[in-house]
Amino acid sequence: MTSGAGPVRRGSAQAVARTGGLTRREQHAKTHAALLDATIRCLVDHGYAGTTTQRIQEQAGVSRGALLHHFASKSELLVAAIHHIADRRLDDFGELVDGLGDGPESLPKMVHAVRSAMTGPPFQAAMELWAASRTDPQLRDALLPAEKRLGAALRTHFERHAGIPDPESARTAFESLMALVRGLELTRLLRADSTLADRVVDDWLNNVARLRET
Repeated sequence: MTSGAGPVRRGSAQAVARTGGLTRREQHAKTHAALLDATIRCLVDHGYAGTTTQRIQEQAGVSRGALLHHFASKSELLVAAIHHIADRRLDDFGELVDGLGDGPESLPKMVHAVRSAMTGPPFQAAMELWAASRTDPQLRDALLPAEKRLGAALRTHFERHAGIPDPESARTAFESLMALVRGLELTRLLRADSTLADRVVDDWLNNVARLRET
């Protein structure tokens, strides 16, 4: 009797735990990710000031109760979104540098990867958060660890694959590149010449290429 009841209980528990073909844990993770992705879209489409929990809820297609089940407040949601954005940018960057060696083309490919990490919706959402954090100490305190984690990962990959032997020169080259590509993306909409950014980056590459020969 006892041994026969065991499988029934396990099967019943498994059935109860599934909703729409997903386990409760899978459904929880799906809703969680949907809310974070919706936050990114709202930041890009409406800016920081226009990113409300109501808009996020509507974008994600979830109920108010579902949103509050995952995030009790807007600030809690934004903190989670900050780390989600950093993770998205790191994943995209990692795919671009996967298998990258230290041959002649490694530096241009590395620059392309860094530029990609500084474009697109995740970066645009991050810009909205950076701007808001200037006058919001709590937001800034939440933003800094994620940005430091992202920056450290980018720098580690850059120094590993850029082929610049002197550590200080590699660090200076990386910081100047980051400042350059951030500035180019921030001012992209103001430029009539769409090729200017490529020419500026090519000039940086020409100036930095000699560091690989020292």
